[in-house]
Amino acid sequence: MGRYKILGGKIVIGLAERVSVHHPKGNKSVISKIDTGATKSSIDTNLAAELKLGPVIKSKLIKSAHGSRLRPIIEATIELAGKKIKSEFTLADRAHMKYRILIGQNILKDGFLIDPNK
Repeated sequence: MGRYKILGGKIVIGLAERVSVHHPKGNKSVISKIDTGATKSSIDTNLAAELKLGPVIKSKLIKSAHGSRLRPIIEATIELAGKKIKSEFTLADRAHMKYRILIGQNILKDGFLIDPNK
């Protein structure tokens, strides 16, 4: 956590951060998008399959810019800014997007501040 600033007990992160996804064969490092507007974090369906993440624990109706749809939810462990977090992620086809992982409020509430200049 050495390269991160702490402000009021919270870790200061930027709008894009490297996360390490823990999976059965080790860890995979991926740049993720930090999205304060997203209630739940999301991971690309193909990335989840590649890392053998799962199983699906439930489904949830998610509203996005593309409309509402039922998305499967898995539990995964990631490391963000030196902090290990186990949380729920919706599975979404993010292949056409720049970031394969989106970090939403369910993780950000766990002690992070966002600095857009970082």
